Amino acid sequence: MLDSNLFRDLIAEASLAPSVHNIQPTRWRLLAADTVLLLEDGQRRLPAADPTGHDVRLSHGAALEGLSLACSRHGLRIAQVALDDRLDEASGLRVIARLTLASGGIEDPLASAVAGRRSWRGRFLPANAEIEDSLQKLAAAPDLLIVPPGPAVAEIAELGDRAGFHFLCEDEHRRELLAWMRLSRSDPRYGRDGLNPEAMGFGRVEAMGVSLVLGPFFPWLRRLGLAEPLSRERGKAASSAIALFHRPEGEDPLETGRAFYRAWLAMTARGLGACPISVLADWPVSNAVLVQRHPLPAGCRLVNVFRLGRVPSGAGVVRARLPIG
Repeated sequence: MLDSNLFRDLIAEASLAPSVHNIQPTRWRLLAADTVLLLEDGQRRLPAADPTGHDVRLSHGAALEGLSLACSRHGLRIAQVALDDRLDEASGLRVIARLTLASGGIEDPLASAVAGRRSWRGRFLPANAEIEDSLQKLAAAPDLLIVPPGPAVAEIAELGDRAGFHFLCEDEHRRELLAWMRLSRSDPRYGRDGLNPEAMGFGRVEAMGVSLVLGPFFPWLRRLGLAEPLSRERGKAASSAIALFHRPEGEDPLETGRAFYRAWLAMTARGLGACPISVLADWPVSNAVLVQRHPLPAGCRLVNVFRLGRVPSGAGVVRARLPIG
C-alpha cells in the first residue's frame, strides 16, 4: 500500500501539524506496506516547561491527526492505532503508537485547511460581518467556548500577561524558551524549528530587543520594575475574540492533541486567524480564574486558549520545519 515516495509525501503533510514551541518531537518509520511507527525524539523534550511530557504527547497527537488528514487525501485511512511504549531497536527511539493503514479513505473536510493554518501573533483587524458570522458558527463546536470581542477579552489579555510574566520569572523556564527562539538569521536552526521572528510577528530590531530582555538584561530589568511592562502583549488583543479549548478530564493527551489540531483547522477553514496563548491554561492561577468566569461543560478541563480574529491581507504563511529526512 505504501512505497517510500508516498510515505514521504504523507509525512511532509503530517509535519505541518503544530507542536509545543515548534519542537517537532515526532518521528516516523515505515515498518511494512501498511504499518507505520509513530516515534518520539526524546532529545526534544522540554524539562522546564513540560516536565511531565504532557505537551509533547499532545504534539504527537496533532502529528497523528496530521497523518490521518494526509492519508484521507490519498485514499487511505488509519484503520488502527495501537498504543505502545517500548524502544524501537532500528531507530533507537521510543515508540508512541503502531499505526495500521487501509484503503478506503475519504478526504477529510478539514484537509484543505492544512496548507493555510498558521499562528498569527500580530494584531488583528477590526471584526467585520463575515468574521462575526464565523465566530458564531465556530461557537457550535463541542470543545470550544467563544468569548466575543469586548471587555471580557481585555480582561483575559491582561491575565495572559500575568501568566506569561509568571513563567518568565522562572529562570529555567525563561532560558529554555530563549533556547528555542531563533532570533537571528545567522542561527543555523533558523527556518528549521523553534520560534523565529517571522513566526512571532517580530521585526529585526524587536527580535534583537527580545534576545536582550529575555537574556542578560532580564534580572536587572526585573529589579527596576521594567521587565513586566516590556513583556506585555495585551495590546494585541484589540479586535480579538477568545476561544477556550476544553476536553474531557482524564483524556489521553494523544487524543487531546488530535482534537486540538482539528479545532485549529476549523478556525482556519472559517477564515479566522488564531494564536495560542498556552500560558493561560498552563498556569493554575489563570486557568482557575478563566474557568470561574467562563464555566466549561461538566467533566471538562481547560487545555488551551486561542486569540482569534481577522488577519491583515497579504500576511503569508510562515512555517519553520525540519527537513523530511
